[in-house]
Amino acid sequence: MTERHFQFWPKRLPTTLTIPETTIYDNLEVSARRYPQKTAIYYYGNTISYRKLCDEVNVLAGYLQAELGVGKGDRVVLYMQNSPQFIIAFYAILRANAVVVPINPMNTTDELSFYVGDCGAKAAVIGQELYERIAPVLHKGVLKHLIVATYSDYLPGTTEYELPEVVAAPRRGINNSTVVFWNEALDRGHQPGPVEVVADDLAVIPYTSGTTGKPKGCIHTHRTVQANVVGSCVWNQTTPEAVTLSTLPLFHVTGLQHGMNVPIYTGSTIVLLTRWNRDIAAKLIERTKCTHWTNIATMVVDFLANPHLSKYRIDSLRFIGGGGAPLPEAVGEKLYQLTGIRYVEGYGLSETIAQTHLNPPDRPKLQCAGVPFFDVDARVVDLETLRELGPGEEGEIVVRGPQVFKGYWNRPEENSKAFIEIDGKRFFRTGDIGKYDEEGYFFIVDRVKRMINAAGFKVWPTEVESILYKHPAVEQACVIGVPDDRRGETVKAFIVLKEQAVGTVTEQDIIDWSKGQMAVYKYPRIVEFVRSLPMSGSGKILWRVLQEKELKKQKQV
Repeated sequence: MTERHFQFWPKRLPTTLTIPETTIYDNLEVSARRYPQKTAIYYYGNTISYRKLCDEVNVLAGYLQAELGVGKGDRVVLYMQNSPQFIIAFYAILRANAVVVPINPMNTTDELSFYVGDCGAKAAVIGQELYERIAPVLHKGVLKHLIVATYSDYLPGTTEYELPEVVAAPRRGINNSTVVFWNEALDRGHQPGPVEVVADDLAVIPYTSGTTGKPKGCIHTHRTVQANVVGSCVWNQTTPEAVTLSTLPLFHVTGLQHGMNVPIYTGSTIVLLTRWNRDIAAKLIERTKCTHWTNIATMVVDFLANPHLSKYRIDSLRFIGGGGAPLPEAVGEKLYQLTGIRYVEGYGLSETIAQTHLNPPDRPKLQCAGVPFFDVDARVVDLETLRELGPGEEGEIVVRGPQVFKGYWNRPEENSKAFIEIDGKRFFRTGDIGKYDEEGYFFIVDRVKRMINAAGFKVWPTEVESILYKHPAVEQACVIGVPDDRRGETVKAFIVLKEQAVGTVTEQDIIDWSKGQMAVYKYPRIVEFVRSLPMSGSGKILWRVLQEKELKKQKQV
């Protein structure tokens, strides 16, 4: 274990933290008792106090238990966009002693069907705009109940902010006996039974993808989630007076932790956006005096490119950071010139419920994963021998820490591959190639796993390829990631057409067809027709050859 980074550790902070023995729900209950009248959520002009937030969480939890039969350990899907209802539902599911399964609202019916079946969810809380996607999944397995939320129910009477269409939409009618509307569930007035869970009980199953492209649920307990919640509060100096601009999707672990769980733990305010909008973000920073903003690099690039930015006062900001993709150095410098704040990058995975590494706020390095977080033992090992490597040597990053998940849901074979033992201790293999410098700062070099990081979303080429093969004109397909100024990486597909389709099907035809077959962040933005794909002696497509050629081509441009 390297300790080089401790000489650059944030001043006045301990190097170890004791994790609370309490649950994630307890954080809300405590904050509601401490600050009942304080604003917990600011949503396009509407304010929700901690007392109201906690009251609605308890009523919804009571409904889940009393009328839907949700009990300890049951999985409940949370399938909606950023909204007060997402936050309420998340904590209500935990208060019902159940397990939250947050699902990307961009997922299609087929993708959703897999998640629901894999985790065995009996109920789901969804946004009304997603009903058509999840309705076909009802009664095909264990999923029997839907609670449907309308985002506009939590808007003020009038608002000065430009609203996304999905937020402004009125409540719609749904003729389905297994559906209950959000307001009807709250109107029942149920109260939950006793709390039955403890710190080591299961709390959240966020899904990631495996090397085969098959999604895997990451088993997180209240303790593993709490480790990064408490650590983040201390590291980023989040006090009850903080105001957090929450723009990352809450279904994603970084948004979940930094945009929701951290401010609720401290009793501070969440300023919530359903959809990213740079003008509204700037206006909200000025109006609500936001102090903390965790984001992805693409948001910062867009925010700084706003020609109207100088109209807004954003000097209340004290912390800006994020992950998902490195922030270009020029952008980081522009941000510093504008705000006096150095961008703080971090590194983590769904398996670690956000960060295992963060840059010290007073001494960050750009395009750097940071230093190992509280109580994290991070090492770099040789890909073949698993021998531990030293400074500057590239190998696979392995981590051990209190935020590391307990394993993949119903994936014993994957679990055996995911962990290794070093010095008698269990380490998680991240699948990322990296190194650390003489000062103990870690840098991501490449990926062992074949994964594309498109604007912070993970895209697995094998999954996209399997869908492309469904197109009647596709003979062969190979998908890679290519550099993209806006998204960091984007998806490119090399296609060999069937003979009869040559000259009649265009690249744009494939792109347009793909849009309707997979989530919006997955479909290939670039398609190139080729006569053949490079093959190994055993007949495997050599995707790395295409990747290397593409990177060379990009450098020559």
